Amino acid sequence: AEKVLGYDLLALCLEGPRDALDRTQHCQPAVTGALLGAPPRLMWPWLRCVPQVVERCVAAAGYSVGEFAALVFAGAMGFAEALYAVKVRAEAMQKASEAVPSGMLSVMGRPEANYRFACLEARKHCESLGIENPVCTVSNYLFPDSRVIAGHLQALEYLQQNARKYYFTRTKMLPVSGAFHTRLMEPAVEPLAEVLKSIEIQKPLLCVYSNVDGKKYVHSKHIRKLLVKQVVSPVLWEQTMHSVYERKQGMEFPYTYEVGPGNQLGAILRKCNLKAWKQYRHVDALEDEEAAQT
Repeated sequence: AEKVLGYDLLALCLEGPRDALDRTQHCQPAVTGALLGAPPRLMWPWLRCVPQVVERCVAAAGYSVGEFAALVFAGAMGFAEALYAVKVRAEAMQKASEAVPSGMLSVMGRPEANYRFACLEARKHCESLGIENPVCTVSNYLFPDSRVIAGHLQALEYLQQNARKYYFTRTKMLPVSGAFHTRLMEPAVEPLAEVLKSIEIQKPLLCVYSNVDGKKYVHSKHIRKLLVKQVVSPVLWEQTMHSVYERKQGMEFPYTYEVGPGNQLGAILRKCNLKAWKQYRHVDALEDEEAAQT
């Protein structure tokens, strides 16, 4: 990774500084590296309760930039090439973020919450402030009654101030630099498209699900097209979970491993499909072996 990126990624992850690691241009490559550092741990002796867990894997999915790691794991892309694409993606998204004051708001809502209507009114509020073509839209579908809304900061501030009106029970600004997965990221589309043209992409060896439509990738052109589209499209993670775990009644659910930093995707899976979550386990690249054995 250091050769591809031109800086010591491991040192940045372990030693910081935190503000540098939090920057999009560094955070995305760091997440990618940490995600791909974890799968080898699946072959540790303490996981012998599930023989050949990697070889028997039937599907993979990655959240946002994690989709690149899922494609590498599935044999569709090489590590160095994927990491370079992530580097270009991250730097372009960082630049786009700096062009417009924007962000992302995590929202928990009651069943009657209407997220689209709330976003519409937030855009109208921005227009009243003189902002042309304001952006405020759902950018991430997490689980029932949970969304991430992204757009101009003024729109997100309006939603926080009027949370009760829209039946939002909790709102929290995310520590990101811009409105990812919205049209504010359009300046990042062309740089990513260009670098993906130069990268060899194969048909995945196992099913990999796209964030854009929650469906399986079909071939290399499909992967190139949707990885670019993903930058400006909402992440349909809740829909993806339904696709991955759809099965006939009575069929057993597969083992699920979340590899990499944090167990947020496991928490989302629990909300989307409790039966599938019961076969879930988290594996971290930096997890201590002794701790894991206990």
